[in-house]
Amino acid sequence: MLANHNLVNTDYKEILFEKRPCLDKFGKPVEGLYNAWISLNNPSQFNSYTTNAVKEVILAMRETSNDRSVVSVVFTGVGDKAFCTGGNTKEYAEYYAGNPQEYKQYMRLFNDMVSSILMSDKPVICRVNGMRIGGGQEIGMACDFSIAQDLARFGQAGPKHGSAPDGGSTDFLHLFVGIENAMFSCTVCDPWSAHEALRYGLLTEVVPAVKVNGEYIPNPLVYTDKWVNEKGEIIYGKMKSGEDLAKAKEIMKSGVVDLSALDEAVEKLCTKLLYLMPNCLSKTINSLRKKKLEHWDKNKESNREWLALNMMTEGKSGFRAFNDGPKDNREADFIKLRQMLAKGHEWNEEVFSTIAPKIS
Repeated sequence: MLANHNLVNTDYKEILFEKRPCLDKFGKPVEGLYNAWISLNNPSQFNSYTTNAVKEVILAMRETSNDRSVVSVVFTGVGDKAFCTGGNTKEYAEYYAGNPQEYKQYMRLFNDMVSSILMSDKPVICRVNGMRIGGGQEIGMACDFSIAQDLARFGQAGPKHGSAPDGGSTDFLHLFVGIENAMFSCTVCDPWSAHEALRYGLLTEVVPAVKVNGEYIPNPLVYTDKWVNEKGEIIYGKMKSGEDLAKAKEIMKSGVVDLSALDEAVEKLCTKLLYLMPNCLSKTINSLRKKKLEHWDKNKESNREWLALNMMTEGKSGFRAFNDGPKDNREADFIKLRQMLAKGHEWNEEVFSTIAPKIS
């Protein structure tokens, strides 16, 4: 009898866990070999992860790593709106804000989730079915490959909402896109389209997701047919505006989102990985992961300490603003905050109430 190396037997409640048969070169199922699909299952909140979901991802990653019949792991989310937008801001605002000792424990779990991806004995493919923002971007970059549908958007949210992207982005992003692009993304937090992300080197592949009259078309909301405008500015992959955007939205209304091409691309990569020597594949992936781990292992604990303490000040303010503010204004008043701090104002309830978004 084979030994069981799993820590526990898990009944998954907040994620979906499924083993799908591997497909050979002819598209036929292979007996006894599987790809494991781990799906974040919180589509109503853009697949943000709760504390319990983080625990389940850790256990699922470990289970798939140990499973002798699993060839590849596909990490994705439910629906077509988001892969993941990071931590559950409702939980952050209502439980962790102002409780650094509790958030420190939570960040231990988050760090372990990232590490569980980086230490899997199987290749991990991020199937980007929608937005990959904040902590979602970080767990996505921990994966070995990323294939995205072209409506997806990628980016950070930390400094906008009272945190720093220290759950992986400050460690990983520059390895993909270079220091200048990483600096801009991590600070300014402007999102990239899937086409921009591919051009910068963040993705393995991008596939269309919109069908009009039964045929796939490129994302109509972004420029996908040219690289530069009449001023010489690179606009490939950038969001359309004005009249062009209005026309694009009409096209979107006439179409439907279909992720069949995304699934086909993911399965195609899984099949390519099937036809490789398993131990040589694992060694190659682990050797390449060292570049991520060099930064991750060096910084994760000090980052955890800082992120916990930050929940007493900017984190507390930012997450409460996002959770409690109206839909059209979920950010703290940055100017008032800077003005108060410039006068030496201490962090207290007066600061929190003064900079909180106002509900009209």
